Amino acid sequence: MKRENRFDRGFLISIIVLASTGFLIFLSASLGLFARTSASFASVAFSQIFLGLFLGTVACVITSKINYRLWRKYALYIFVLSIFLTLLVFVPGIGFSHGGASRWIIIGSFSVQTSEFLKIGFIIYIAAWISGVKKNIQIFKFGIMPLILLCGLVGLILLRQPDTDTFIILGGTAVAMYMVGGGRWKHLPLILLLAIICLSVVAFTRPYIRDRLVTFINPTRNLQGSSYQLNQSLIAIGSGQMFGRGFGQSVQKFNFLPEPIGDSIFAVMAEEFGFVGSTLLIFLYIFFTFRGMRIAMNSPDAFGGLLAFGIVILIVTQSFFNIGAMVGLLPISGIPLLFFSHGGTALFMTLAEVGIVLNISRFQKTDL
Repeated sequence: MKRENRFDRGFLISIIVLASTGFLIFLSASLGLFARTSASFASVAFSQIFLGLFLGTVACVITSKINYRLWRKYALYIFVLSIFLTLLVFVPGIGFSHGGASRWIIIGSFSVQTSEFLKIGFIIYIAAWISGVKKNIQIFKFGIMPLILLCGLVGLILLRQPDTDTFIILGGTAVAMYMVGGGRWKHLPLILLLAIICLSVVAFTRPYIRDRLVTFINPTRNLQGSSYQLNQSLIAIGSGQMFGRGFGQSVQKFNFLPEPIGDSIFAVMAEEFGFVGSTLLIFLYIFFTFRGMRIAMNSPDAFGGLLAFGIVILIVTQSFFNIGAMVGLLPISGIPLLFFSHGGTALFMTLAEVGIVLNISRFQKTDL
């Protein structure tokens, strides 16, 4: 039976718990920054609270009320606009560089990471394209070839910044959407081969990528250099033991962990809440994924299903990449733990994206 005007409660609850828990952990991790300079703490906290949590919640409410079919109608325009915004990082006077990367533009007193807009623009367009070509997606020139060209276009922009991590996540999400949308499995080896060639070229031309891979293979190679973050993260996680030191009691966030409010925030959480808290967090992301996949499978049309699937996979993949890197199961990257890590733009867009999934849930074909 078709259902309208009622959000998926399980998915909504998972969003609320993730956002509220993430904010509390962020405040605890921020104490390390406050100990160094209260001015920086105030600036970071304001960005996270106002731009991320408050405006993100407003965006979530708005997108949850917009009929998801409108995103398909304007998919091409949204994608083109997201590319335009991302290219602004290369414009002098508008783009902002930090740590050798050009990923932000300045709007007033705020810095905005435009790749966050590219992520959702790309996902919306991929969902619209796949649902449009339908069975023709199994034909090479209508399926795999456009996918390669679209990923190549996005890759040229992101690798120029450089933002290799985002490109890998977006490319992987697009491939997953392609396969779910009816793509031929025999094309998967070609995709994987192209991905390996591309990543090999990037690793060969970017020394920091090589360092990450070598560190992943040998975590004790350079304890004061490329291996420092991983080893400090493992110390923090190990210090948490079974139940953790307690909320706000992390030691590693003070002058030890690089980016305790950024990509190392999982280590802070694990130190304060231990193995039990870390496991509960992972299960929370799994529950979020499960409810999101149920929404995708029960969507009344292919576009809604692919859009919900793409958004959920995009969010969860980034989060598990972050956790995997912090425990040494994946190479260290700059990918944030969504809902937790500092980044007003990322939190804003994440909440806006889950609002889209909530809207899709209003039109599910069956009651859950």
